[in-house]
Amino acid sequence: MKGEFLLEIGTEEIPASFIPPATQSFCELFGRLLDNARISYSSQEWYATPRRLIFRALDVAPVQSSVEIEKTGPAKSAAFDEHGNPTKAAEGFARSQGVNVKDLLIVSTSKGEQVAVRKREEGRPTVEVLSEELPVLLEKISFPKTMRWMGLDVRFARPVHWIVALFEGQVIPFSFGNIQTGNSTRGHRFTNPGNFAVSGFDQFRDSLENHGVVIDPGRRRSEISRLVQELAASKGLKVFEEPDLLDEITYLVESPYPVMGEFSADFLELPASILITCMKKHQRYFSVQDDGGRITNRFIAVNNTPVQDPQMSLRGHQRVLKARLEDARFYFREDRKVPLMERLEALKGVVFHSKLGTAHEKVERFTELAMMLAKKLAPDKVDVVKHASLLCKCDLETGIVYEFPELQGIIGSYYAKMDGEPEEVSTAVREHYLPAFAGDSLPKGIVGSLVSIADRMDTIAGCFSVGLIPTGAADPYGLRRNALGIIQILMNLDRPVDLPWLIREAVKLIGDKRTRGLSEVEADVLEFFRTRFVNFHTSREFSLDVVEAVVRARFDDVVDARRRVEALNQWKMRPDFDSIMIGFKRVVNILKNVEPTECSPDLFQEESEKQLFSKFQEVAAQSAPLIDSGNYAKALELMTELKAPIDTLFDKVMVMVEDEQLRNNRLGLLRKIADFFIQIADFSFIGSTAK
Repeated sequence: MKGEFLLEIGTEEIPASFIPPATQSFCELFGRLLDNARISYSSQEWYATPRRLIFRALDVAPVQSSVEIEKTGPAKSAAFDEHGNPTKAAEGFARSQGVNVKDLLIVSTSKGEQVAVRKREEGRPTVEVLSEELPVLLEKISFPKTMRWMGLDVRFARPVHWIVALFEGQVIPFSFGNIQTGNSTRGHRFTNPGNFAVSGFDQFRDSLENHGVVIDPGRRRSEISRLVQELAASKGLKVFEEPDLLDEITYLVESPYPVMGEFSADFLELPASILITCMKKHQRYFSVQDDGGRITNRFIAVNNTPVQDPQMSLRGHQRVLKARLEDARFYFREDRKVPLMERLEALKGVVFHSKLGTAHEKVERFTELAMMLAKKLAPDKVDVVKHASLLCKCDLETGIVYEFPELQGIIGSYYAKMDGEPEEVSTAVREHYLPAFAGDSLPKGIVGSLVSIADRMDTIAGCFSVGLIPTGAADPYGLRRNALGIIQILMNLDRPVDLPWLIREAVKLIGDKRTRGLSEVEADVLEFFRTRFVNFHTSREFSLDVVEAVVRARFDDVVDARRRVEALNQWKMRPDFDSIMIGFKRVVNILKNVEPTECSPDLFQEESEKQLFSKFQEVAAQSAPLIDSGNYAKALELMTELKAPIDTLFDKVMVMVEDEQLRNNRLGLLRKIADFFIQIADFSFIGSTAK
C-alpha cells in the first residue's frame, strides 16, 4: 500500500531570499532520488517558514521496484577455451557475481560476444533506502551561502535544530550533524515554543497552526495582504502595492501581526521614492497613501508575534525608522546644494572598469552614440538626447544614490526636474535604466529609448573589445540582459536601425582601449545579438526553426527580423505548408556546395523551365514593394504561387544533366529563386509541421 512521506527541517531563521529556491532544489533532488531508486510516487508538495523547510510526497511506494539486471564480463574467447571449458576468467567472473559457472550466458554486445549473468535485484524497503540517501541529499540543497556550526562536518543555510522524517507515520532513522530524526516538531519560537509529536501531514499542519505557525506560504501571503489592507482602510488609507515586499515578509514571519505607526510629517519634504525605499529596503515596512495616491507619514510593520504593548512596539519601529529618515534627509539636503549637471565632472573619479576607463569616459562615448542614433531616428531631438545623455549618470555622485543605490536614475530624474530641466530630459534620466529586469517596463519616450540603447551598446561593445565575454552561465557585467534590453527597445520603437552599423560605431568609439580586432569584435557582438534574438522569440512560443530560418537569411535589423518571424510563423500554420516546403527546400538544397551561375532564358529547352521563369518574374515583381515595406505576410502568400511550377520542374526536368551549359543555366534559374526566398528566410532550416 502506497504511503505519505513527510520531512521537516527545523533551523534557525533562514534568510527570506534563500527559501523558495531551496525548496525547489530539494523537490528536484528528491524526485530524482525516488526515480533513480525505483520508488514510485504521484506528487510532491513543499511548505516553508523562516524556521522550517517542509516537504511532502504522496502515494510513495513502500518498496523499491524489483529489476532484472545484466552484468557483462570477459569476452567469450577469453572465458572458454577451444573445447568449451571455462577458463579462470570465467570462473572468477562467476564467483564475483555469486553464481555458478554453468549459469553464465553468452550475449552479443558492441564489443562482440561476452559472457554475462542475469540476476533479479529485489526491491528494498523505502524507509531503508531513504535512511541512507536523505543525509546526503540534505547537503546538496542549493543555497547562496551555507555554514558550519559546532565543529560539525555538515553544512546548511543555518544551524539545524530538529528533523522530522516520517513514512506513513514511521520514523525514517538517520542523523544529520548532531541531529537525529524523530517525530517531534516545535511550535512558534516565542508564542508556543514547546515540542509535540506528529504522525502525519494533516495532523502536523493543524497542530502547528494551533501552536502559532502557518506553514503554507501562500496562505501567509494572503493573510498578510488582507490584514495590512484592512489596517490601512481602518484609517481611510491605502497601502502602496509592493508584491516583492509582500513576498519577502511572507518568509520573515511564521504568523503575521501587523501594526501601524507614523513618523514626523516634516520628513514628507523628501521625495516619495526616498521615503518608500527607506521603509521598504531597510525596515521591510509597507508605505501608506491617501485616497489621492499621495504618500502619508504612516507605515505598517508586520511583526512575527502578537504585541502585548502596541505602543512600546511602535516606539521601537518609529525610533529605527526616524534614524533612517534623518540620514536620508541629510543626504537629500546636501545633494540639493549642487545642481545635477555640475556633478558630471566628478564622474572622472569613478572607475567604470579598469580596462574601459572612468564613468565620465563611458558617458562621453554613449553620448556620441546616442546622438548618431538621434540623427537617424529623431533628428529634431539631437540636442535633447545629448543633454539627457550627459546628465543621466550624474546622480551616481549624489549622497542619496550612495546610500540607496537602487534609486539611481529615479533620484536623478527627480533632481533634474528640481533643477528646471525639461520634462523630456528628466524622464529620460529615469527611463534610460529600463528595462532593469526580465518583464520590466520599457522606456516610453524616444529620448530615454535612444539613451538606453546607446548606454547598453557601449557596455557590450566595450566588454567584447577587451575580451570580457560571457561564458556559460557567467555574465558578471549583465551583457545578455543589456542585449535583450536593446532588442526589446528597438522592437518597441518599431523603427528600422542598421544593427551592424550601430555595433560598428559603438566598437569604434572604444578607441585605443580595444585589445581585439575591430572586425572580430563586430562579428562576435552581432552573433551575440543574434543568439539573444533567437532565445527571446523561442521563449515566446515562436518555433525555433522559424526564428533560425529568419536570422540565418539575414540579421541586420531587429524590427525587420521580428516582422519576418511573425509572418513566417503564421504562414507555417497553413494546412498545405509541408507540401509547399518540399519544393522550396529542394530549390535551396540542390544549390548547396554549387558555385553561383547565371541564367539565360534563351537556353531554356523545356516548357516547365519557361513557365517557372515566367511565374518567378511575375511573383518577384509583385513581391518587391511588399518586401520593401515589410509586408512579409502578403509576400509569402505570393511566393506560394511558385509551388506548382517548382514541383513541375523537378518532376519533369533533370537539373543535374551532363551538359554543363544546360545544367548551369537550370541551376542559375534556381539560384534566382533561392535568392528571392532568402529575402525573408532560409527555408532549409524549416522543419515539418507533421505530428
